[in-house]
Amino acid sequence: MEKHITLPLTDKDIKELSSGDYVYLTGTVYTARDAAHKRMDEALAKNEPLPIEMKGAVIYYMGPSPAREGRPIGSAGPTTASRMDKYAPKLLDLGMSAMIGKGKRNPAVKEAIVRNGAVYFAAVGGAGALLSKAIVASEVVAYDDLGTEAIRKLEVKDFPVIVVIDSRGNDLYETAIEEYRSE
Repeated sequence: MEKHITLPLTDKDIKELSSGDYVYLTGTVYTARDAAHKRMDEALAKNEPLPIEMKGAVIYYMGPSPAREGRPIGSAGPTTASRMDKYAPKLLDLGMSAMIGKGKRNPAVKEAIVRNGAVYFAAVGGAGALLSKAIVASEVVAYDDLGTEAIRKLEVKDFPVIVVIDSRGNDLYETAIEEYRSE
């Protein structure tokens, strides 16, 4: 099923999403990769505030290439989500509503998705140049010293993703394999 959603995600939006749905997101998305996640985890360990509000946040695991003239961002493809698996449950427990990446997630992340009524989206790997066309604005909001791994606030319009793990724990990577085997 194809859906168009304006961010922030509501609980109703999330509950209506099913593994395998094609979704076009419009609104605010934050980027954060390994180094930013590590720094946020260190801040939490020291009881320091995070640089962005986690409640309702959508985090895109992406580090962009430099912007071409006249564009807000360069190539903006997803990075492998499993590299953030050790941090994701804590951020989900703090209210993060969705993650965008590529690849499988570990059981602890799946449990946290279900426990918190969240969702994991995949963006198409290798399509960073095309994905960047759905990004209409980009600004660094934290950890500027990390370069491409800084946290950015993106404004997206009809950003294409696929629901991989829905709020009930259905995992497209698992169900697709089973469907394929049964044919």
